[in-house]
Amino acid sequence: MNRTEPADTPLGDTFHVYDTTLRDGAQREGISYSVTDKLAVARLLDELGVGFIEGGWPGALPKDTEFFARASSGELALKHAALVAFGATRKAGTTASEDAQVRALLDSNAPVITLVAKSDRRHIERALKVDVAEACAMVRDTVSFLVSEGRRVFLDAEHFFDGYAFDPDTALRVLRAGADGGADVAVLCDTNGGQLPLGIAETVREVADKTGLRLGIHCQDDTSCAVANSVAAVQAGATHVQCTANGYGERAGNADLFAVIGNLVTKLDMDVLPTGGAAELTRVSHALAEIANIAPDTHQAYVGASAFAHKAGLHASAIKVDPLLYNHIDPPVVGNDMRVLVTEMAGRASLELKGRELGVDLASQPTALTNVVEKVKALEAKGWSFEAADASLELLLRRAMDDDGDGSGDTLAPEAPFELESYRVVLDHRSNDEVISEATVKVHVAGERVIATAEGNGPVHALDAALRKALTPRLAWLDSVDLTDYKVRILPGTHGTEAVTRVLIESSDREREWTTVGVHENIVEASWLALCDALVHKSMRVRP
Repeated sequence: MNRTEPADTPLGDTFHVYDTTLRDGAQREGISYSVTDKLAVARLLDELGVGFIEGGWPGALPKDTEFFARASSGELALKHAALVAFGATRKAGTTASEDAQVRALLDSNAPVITLVAKSDRRHIERALKVDVAEACAMVRDTVSFLVSEGRRVFLDAEHFFDGYAFDPDTALRVLRAGADGGADVAVLCDTNGGQLPLGIAETVREVADKTGLRLGIHCQDDTSCAVANSVAAVQAGATHVQCTANGYGERAGNADLFAVIGNLVTKLDMDVLPTGGAAELTRVSHALAEIANIAPDTHQAYVGASAFAHKAGLHASAIKVDPLLYNHIDPPVVGNDMRVLVTEMAGRASLELKGRELGVDLASQPTALTNVVEKVKALEAKGWSFEAADASLELLLRRAMDDDGDGSGDTLAPEAPFELESYRVVLDHRSNDEVISEATVKVHVAGERVIATAEGNGPVHALDAALRKALTPRLAWLDSVDLTDYKVRILPGTHGTEAVTRVLIESSDREREWTTVGVHENIVEASWLALCDALVHKSMRVRP
């Protein structure tokens, strides 16, 4: 708790990765961290190796006050980062030592304090209702007092870029007031998020030349340029960059911590994390999304599931020769993986690469490869989609290998663990308005004909329950398989009750997850096809 600088980072205190997920990021609509959540977020950020973690505003928000109290009591042991408390300067007409909010910053026991101060003369005069001289005195006095109490202080110059454009002298006076008080870093804030990279870089250079101060950057994403603006500021001389996990923040958000770090590490060769930290970017990004209860952005740069996913056959042909021909970095550098998506756009190279990814060597059977390319395109034309259904695709590839007829033998064929004789689903709308589905399945399993009936809250639920009732006594592994997600989509170009339906089923055995697909004019049959693929795929993993 008492460390005031990053630990065990290659660049040490010469460059700061400063995270404000727990304060600025928590202002995103839909996010509400509990104190336990905040502690968990801080631990993950520390595991990643950021230099500073801004925990919140003690004295202003009860949860933040409790967070710092629990952190200082021993619940938060940081290995890499220094903990930061955020707050404001003293009020006008008082002293820093007598200001309750400033005292709360000291009481937080945070070794580092970031003070926010208005640097736009319009805000000083209209919002604070003081003159520039008093605003500067408020900054200088508060920083000086906190430094005298043994705290390291950073100054967030709020609305700096807008203020500098309107009245550069006032904006610079506020920075110098902080420096005179002993602030280590003057952070230039694009509070309204309206700047563009070239303008950011020009201003950072000018301010550095005029003041000689150590500068930081804090960017909002209202122009979708927060990451670019942050990197441009670093290239212009800023040595302290403030970000939030996954770009969380109010309005359009903040600079995304993971994209900024990805750019600094892979594009500017800056070792801003401890050794091995960059490879944790994807894991930590997804873990923090779970705590925030926000689905990870699949298209997020560097860490998104689709960040290195390729669909076009032309891309796949080049990737087959050298993956870096169509990847801007090697995905494992940031803890991610390359994926090849199989769609109607797929060619031989796409399916060959996808097969390799799934453990199926299609390159050794060119006839099978040709046949499966044509089959995938034909199925896609009918509404099937294998982009998000790797398990169904793997079954298709393995069956194609065994249908090749080249004499290689049936070594890959996934055998169904049962044979369907028939199934029936009925709906029972009862007098109390309760609607119950009932399914009956007749299957042959382990040489035995089995009939089972079960109810469910919908036709697919009832069908799944009946099938499990029939199979579980004879297939011990089925008890570990859960249906974890079920998605239905009416395909474009179809309509009404005759529409073609695509069903995706996600299954889990508590160790791994897999997704299967079914397509049919009848939603129950589409569901049945996806459900059967799910069980066949699992049985393939457990067979001797």
